[in-house]
Amino acid sequence: MTIFRRALVRRTLLGCALALALPLAGAQTYPNKPIRVLVGYAAGGGVDAMARMLSQRLPALLGQQVVVENRAGASGVIAADVVAKAPPDGYTLLVGESGLLIATQLQARANLDPLKAFTPVAGLFHAPLMIVAGNNVPAATPKELIGLLKANPGKFSYATSGVGTVHHLGFEMMKAKTGTFVLHIPYRGAAQIMPDVISGQVPLGVVSASAGMSQAKSGRLRAIAMMSTGKLAGAENVPALADALPGFDMAPRLFLLAPAGTPQPVVDKLSEAVRTVLASADLAQAAAQQGAIPAFMAPGPLAADMARESADWIKIIKAQKIAVE
Repeated sequence: MTIFRRALVRRTLLGCALALALPLAGAQTYPNKPIRVLVGYAAGGGVDAMARMLSQRLPALLGQQVVVENRAGASGVIAADVVAKAPPDGYTLLVGESGLLIATQLQARANLDPLKAFTPVAGLFHAPLMIVAGNNVPAATPKELIGLLKANPGKFSYATSGVGTVHHLGFEMMKAKTGTFVLHIPYRGAAQIMPDVISGQVPLGVVSASAGMSQAKSGRLRAIAMMSTGKLAGAENVPALADALPGFDMAPRLFLLAPAGTPQPVVDKLSEAVRTVLASADLAQAAAQQGAIPAFMAPGPLAADMARESADWIKIIKAQKIAVE
């Protein structure tokens, strides 16, 4: 080999080594500036509240400010698109939720695949949903409700916060598993659903567990079933739908995502900080007040869980012929 070729090989190898070392060096000094966390919903909502709980506690572990930025619209897709296109350096993150996995399947203009566009960082919370009924509905347990719906196809209706929400698809999943026919009536939120369930305008509703319990405790309506198996403080006595449908476990899940290609050491550092925060007793209490349960999940298991959940939503969307008009 000539002297010239040896020098060329050395320079090439040195360049490759530097290219490999740069991301690691950056990860070792991460973070050295504030971190942005985008939320795809308006300030004051449930997802926003959970993101702010996290952002207030992470700086003590990361040594940098964590700023929440709201980019509401398109069921979280607008914020997700911003993060997906951000530099994969760990300084722009997304608090996403199950609705994002649904929205990207239902919105024709959503040119985004959450399973490919992001690197999962950590599972954050589960936000249990509850099936509530007016006091004139002759059912008090999951088994009685399913029996009632089977015996009266098309007679009953249920309200949710909109077409394509987790609330909607969760109930549709129950319908598919039980062979029942119940008319869906989309509303704009629990604030509008509750009065109509209480008055009997609509027999059933799917709402957040915290919203449902506040009315059930007053006796104004009946809390029939939790749609997930996790126990929420204050709703421990409400039976799970799984009591009548073994294996049924559906709840909106919140997760922290980074742009695809984010260095693994950065992901690991963020994930470990989140794990520490979610393990604190004060956060569990604060989350319960918002109707959520801390549910940490490491990056690898979270990636698998998102893929499984996405496949479940696709299946139910096709089976029940759900479309956003």
